Amino acid sequence: MEKVLVTGGAGYIGSIVCRLLLKEGYAVRTLDSLMFGGESIIELMNDPNFELVTGDIRDKNTVDQALEGVHHVAHLAAIVGDPACAVDPELTKAVNLDASKYLFEKANSIGVKKLVFSSTCSNYGKMSDPELFLNEESELSPVSLYAETKVAYEQFLLGHKGSSTTKPTCLRFSTVYGLSPRMRFDLTVNEFTKELALGRELVIFGEQFWRPYCHVLDLARAVVEVIKSDDDKVAFEVFNVGNTKENYTKKMLVEEISKVIEGCEIKYVQKNEDPRDYRVNFDKIKRVLDFDITYTVPEGIVHLYKVIKDGVILNPDDDKFRNS
Repeated sequence: MEKVLVTGGAGYIGSIVCRLLLKEGYAVRTLDSLMFGGESIIELMNDPNFELVTGDIRDKNTVDQALEGVHHVAHLAAIVGDPACAVDPELTKAVNLDASKYLFEKANSIGVKKLVFSSTCSNYGKMSDPELFLNEESELSPVSLYAETKVAYEQFLLGHKGSSTTKPTCLRFSTVYGLSPRMRFDLTVNEFTKELALGRELVIFGEQFWRPYCHVLDLARAVVEVIKSDDDKVAFEVFNVGNTKENYTKKMLVEEISKVIEGCEIKYVQKNEDPRDYRVNFDKIKRVLDFDITYTVPEGIVHLYKVIKDGVILNPDDDKFRNS
């Protein structure tokens, strides 16, 4: 039984990655600081093939312990999102870059086979041509500290081609949404749906700007797919994760939510400059790994609305459902 270390395994995406890996027959160890608690992985503690190492990824001794006996690493631990990164830039660099570099170097020194890195389509920044769909070969233009650290770590990993035992793969995630054991309502689709489901007026700034979106379950599936794949398909490769049809403007998102929730009150505030505005092409991951999504934004909205309407989550405004 191969063992996978999932850093950030109690998080929004990581908690699902852990479940999928266990289902696929892997032993799973997660390293997580439990900054937002560990409720998302409570029942996994019953599984003899699941192990939790509680600690900070910046602590080298903790990382060394977490890597013992590991065959693959799914590296999701990070300070995530622009607002959270802006709060403490030094912490962001220490976690997203410095600690991440040590993780790879240590993994490589002990013969770990693969490291799958959760990067972001935010690396693309802003389209120079509004009609253009960006792909893995497109110029990177990060406009936030969050994206800058992701680009820097991608370059660090890919720079080891031909010299490392550990084979990295960089997955550029679309903007995530959907239901997860570690729920978040500070993400665009989730937040818009929550606000309108609670009967509030939703104020939208810059409704014309584009982003690609992908369900949290599908992003987690992509991580597992890379771990299962042959090295000749994924080693030192970059993949955008999502589906080309799932590029939306903010206005388009609201139109989809309005099909599910009646009487939505929307206020649009003109904003002509947004540093992030991009549409992304996802042909490569489909072509190379035969990977495609299983949920669309409209389907995710239905699930989110039901959870709020039926009171499955009692207080979706609680700070524990935010990363910042």
